[in-house]
Amino acid sequence: MLSISTFLQLLKESFRDLLPIILVIMFFQLAIIQSVPPNWLSTAIGLGIVGVGLAVFLLGLEVGIFPVGEGLASEFAHKGSTFWILIFGFMIGFGTTIAEPALIVIADKAASISAGRIDATVLRTVVAFSVGFAIVLGVWRIIKGHPIHYYIIAGYILVVSATAFAPKEIVGLAYDLGGVTTSTVTVPLVAALGIGLASTIKGRNPVLDGFGLIAFASLTPMIFVQFYGIVVYQFIDASATVVPAVIKEIETVNLDFSAITVLKGLLGVITDVLPILAIILFFQYIILKKPIENLKHVMIGFGLVILGLDAFIVGLEMGLFSVGETMAFELTRYDNNLIIYSFGFFIGFSTTMAEPALTAIARKAKEVSDGKINDFVLRLFVALGVAIGIALGAYRIVTGGEIVYYIISGYIFVIILTFLAPKYIIPIAYDSGGVTTSTVTVPLVAALGLGLATNIDGRDPLIDGFGLIAFASLFPMLTVMLYGIITEKMGVKGEKEKEEIHIEEIRHALEDVHNMELSTIRVDGTETLHSSLMSFSAVHVIVPKNKQEEALIAARDAGARGVTIMSAHGMGLEHMENFYDRLHAGATDANLMFITQTKNVDKIIREIITKLDITGDGRGLTFAYPVSHIKGLRLRSDDL
Repeated sequence: MLSISTFLQLLKESFRDLLPIILVIMFFQLAIIQSVPPNWLSTAIGLGIVGVGLAVFLLGLEVGIFPVGEGLASEFAHKGSTFWILIFGFMIGFGTTIAEPALIVIADKAASISAGRIDATVLRTVVAFSVGFAIVLGVWRIIKGHPIHYYIIAGYILVVSATAFAPKEIVGLAYDLGGVTTSTVTVPLVAALGIGLASTIKGRNPVLDGFGLIAFASLTPMIFVQFYGIVVYQFIDASATVVPAVIKEIETVNLDFSAITVLKGLLGVITDVLPILAIILFFQYIILKKPIENLKHVMIGFGLVILGLDAFIVGLEMGLFSVGETMAFELTRYDNNLIIYSFGFFIGFSTTMAEPALTAIARKAKEVSDGKINDFVLRLFVALGVAIGIALGAYRIVTGGEIVYYIISGYIFVIILTFLAPKYIIPIAYDSGGVTTSTVTVPLVAALGLGLATNIDGRDPLIDGFGLIAFASLFPMLTVMLYGIITEKMGVKGEKEKEEIHIEEIRHALEDVHNMELSTIRVDGTETLHSSLMSFSAVHVIVPKNKQEEALIAARDAGARGVTIMSAHGMGLEHMENFYDRLHAGATDANLMFITQTKNVDKIIREIITKLDITGDGRGLTFAYPVSHIKGLRLRSDDL
């Protein structure tokens, strides 16, 4: 909802999520490197811009992208046009990926250190095509209702099979590109498409079937890029020169934030978002031939996404990129490798917690799971997975291990946990691997990996420098499935499940009450016993003995069918001060007890207090209370 209160809440959450990054950078800069960065003021301002930009971006998602994405998916599902749904999915996947900034950065890096074999544009096209194919495959799965783990396991087998034939120079890059393809803008729209389809198609569950498209988009590039690598390394010769990926000395970062530069950056973001908007408008107005509901809000939402994402990127350039590259170089100068692993762990955790795509997906997971998945806890487990993955990936670079052994081992654990984790968490776990490596994480993690491989003797940037993003994509799958197992063991319930349990408890309580009210009545004049749920009460009338007959007549006229008469001896307030001399006095009153159906109580009491004038000048007392487990009472058949 577009409101100031919503924005302020998002702003508060954004700065809460940025706090871990600030603490990690400050700790390693001041405690380990023991120096104050010269551009600390721009860093602080940049972090402030990141917080504001993230809040604006998330508000735009809620207002513009999520509603229109789910609306399109719903329309396509209602029309039953599988062909157009698949075309829409392919165009969304291809159009958003080909212009993905993180993919452009990684493709340019790969081309610069591949000795001319890899062409950046061709590589981006291969990756974009693979993502389009992945969305088509994922949409087909939702339509058919196939379990996601069959596709994922088959995909892992293909990845490992391709790895056996792919040149080692391409393997790390291919694994990394699997995590780069899912951008900050693509993830929310693809998630909205999947959840919208699963919510609309009969027999589909938004939690079990709606998630998973992002997992497909992370898996297929690994396969396609490895086959692309087989071709280029088989048929294309290396050129004579190799441009180093990362410089081996610290350069002073001079950021130009003139009006022209800011305008260029804004136009760049518009270029990234424009294909998505064009595809949506094309399918909405040309294919579906229906206007967009709340078009004004949708356009405002897209505008906020553009402004928020631009501010976010500007803030990163001011606040984090230069610091991350500088620290990657500084850390390799220490003999203690534990510092490198620790930095990888904490920077992975902090950047993931600030990742806008993850925040958007976590919110959607909480919504469609009816609160069973806590969005903040989910992000914590994802961030923990990324942290472990980057730390382990840094260890691989330092020690020079083969990436394929690590990745295959990770896939084996993913497959094992797939059969142990609750079904609702599996698609979300698969998707978590794709959303962790986007706007914030990719530049920092890529700079760290290439920086380590460049500055550690015996390492090749192309073979060893890539791969950290793959680790950052793999381990969240494990931790999120563990989160699902833990919540299942703890018995965490969704809001609907809690309500159903509460209703069940009420039902049992009512059954207990009904069982208490089950009465067995003998029908007068017959030998018939009648048992049913009837509510009875006891009416007591305590009056002087000379009023006993009058009370009996009034009760009978009001519907009383029987009475128990007991002698009584009462004392008024005036006698309570000295009651000893009255304890052994004879009975002066009559206690009449009528067992009657509760529906007759008001009439009986009204008749008695009127005829005997109990509330006026007459003497006496009458009261009633419910009774249960009635057995042996005799009633006329017409009373039943």
